[in-house]
Amino acid sequence: MSLRWVAVWRRNMLVWRKLVAASVLTNLADPLIMLFGLGYGLGALLPSVEGMPYIAFFAAGSLCTATMYTASFESMFSGFSRMHGQKTWDAILYAPLVIDDIVAGEVMWAASKAWLTGSTILAVIVVFGFAASPLVLLTLPAAFLVGLAFSSIGLVMTVLARNWDFFSFYMTLVMTPMMMISGVFFPAERLPAPLLAVAQALPLYHGVELVRPVIAGRLPGQPLLHVLVLLGYAAAGYSLAIYFARRRFSE
Repeated sequence: MSLRWVAVWRRNMLVWRKLVAASVLTNLADPLIMLFGLGYGLGALLPSVEGMPYIAFFAAGSLCTATMYTASFESMFSGFSRMHGQKTWDAILYAPLVIDDIVAGEVMWAASKAWLTGSTILAVIVVFGFAASPLVLLTLPAAFLVGLAFSSIGLVMTVLARNWDFFSFYMTLVMTPMMMISGVFFPAERLPAPLLAVAQALPLYHGVELVRPVIAGRLPGQPLLHVLVLLGYAAAGYSLAIYFARRRFSE
């Protein structure tokens, strides 16, 4: 992997900069509506959860979920548009770059955009007083790891896709169930043991386990395990995306 991917990252950033207002609004509106709607609504009915007000508990899950969706949407829908619809990838290959550089640039751009979403939601969390400890700054690298894992996985879907409908399977059959069982809305430990084991194998669970404790003002348990799982998903997704992209662009 060379640093030539930076040119791809920069190209995507320059295009995004022209649409920044609409892009930021789109990425933040849903998670913030969910945060305040469910957080205050259910928070009025529920006692504290794991020693936290429910809205603060849900804020951590909301941050990770928004990061996951931003990374996935950017790497899948925007990435597929550049690859298939606009033929941007084909044009880039006429420059002194190879498909590996494009894949790396797309992964890093989607992760960067997801990090921006997570950072903005973190700012909202701090401004509204849901987190006060300096440890909350550890959320920033955790959000980037979550974005990196899901952007890599999303790009695998992109290079395998033949049409837009392909992404519906991943979103419906993978992302939505993952959100439900990964501790976003309630402690994952309340799940039946077999379902908890499934959740613990998923990247979103480990992202939530990294973010929620620091929002509560304490260090996460087993931080190295959570970091390694997220890095493992990122590395595996990146490797598969490279493999399938090489095959697709050699056809």
